[in-house]
Amino acid sequence: MDRLIFTANMAMSEYRLDRQNMTHELANVSTPGFKKAFQVANRPIRTEGDGFDTRYLPRAVTSPLIDLSPGPRSLTANPLDVAMDNRTLLPVQADNGDLAWTRRGDLRLDPEGFLRTGEGHLVLDQSLKPLQLPQGSVIYEIAGDGTISVLDPANPAAGSQQIAALGIRDATGVDIARREDGLFMPISSTEDRKDFTPGTGVASLTPGSLEGSNVSTVHTLVKFIDHMRSFEMQTKIIREMKDNDTSGESMLRLS
Repeated sequence: MDRLIFTANMAMSEYRLDRQNMTHELANVSTPGFKKAFQVANRPIRTEGDGFDTRYLPRAVTSPLIDLSPGPRSLTANPLDVAMDNRTLLPVQADNGDLAWTRRGDLRLDPEGFLRTGEGHLVLDQSLKPLQLPQGSVIYEIAGDGTISVLDPANPAAGSQQIAALGIRDATGVDIARREDGLFMPISSTEDRKDFTPGTGVASLTPGSLEGSNVSTVHTLVKFIDHMRSFEMQTKIIREMKDNDTSGESMLRLS
């Protein structure tokens, strides 16, 4: 009986990782370019020691891989907004100076002309250096291959001039995981978990649009309800085993 209570308690404890992950996903439903990760599943593990070899306890098994499936897109008509296609990633500089990657494409210029994401991270060019654009009364254009051009309205006859290129890279066949700061890092095709060898696909983007989160609110909420019911069931098992134990003690006292 005590083993059944211990098993139910372990199941309740191991599900906490999945609940934390679902809470994190729901909190980022409206975050541009957010991707699901850390999928959790319970696996039965055979216990060692006294008792039968058929005793199993649940253990949470997590996967650090990020799901790069596309999210819904919205047109913004902002020349600096981009949505990454397929498995394209954008290099940025993390707060600690490390090279990191993201799918967030709401780009903005800071007062010094450096291109940053909506979270404030510096966007890097093809040489993985911070990308600084000329300021003034110019019109910016970002092409599907990541090249950036400017057009001077005062001199339209000169046409647009290419001045830089985003360091976008294809991650086909590359395992991507999430860093502690929410940015991405490669865990395959890399030596230092920062830069990685481009995949077999073609890196591209769609200008003037933003990609939303690939988290399904309905699916996550339904999964949350299922977890709540499972938690209640495990609690009920522990309560009933306690009542059975109390009944057993009463019978022993009468005898």
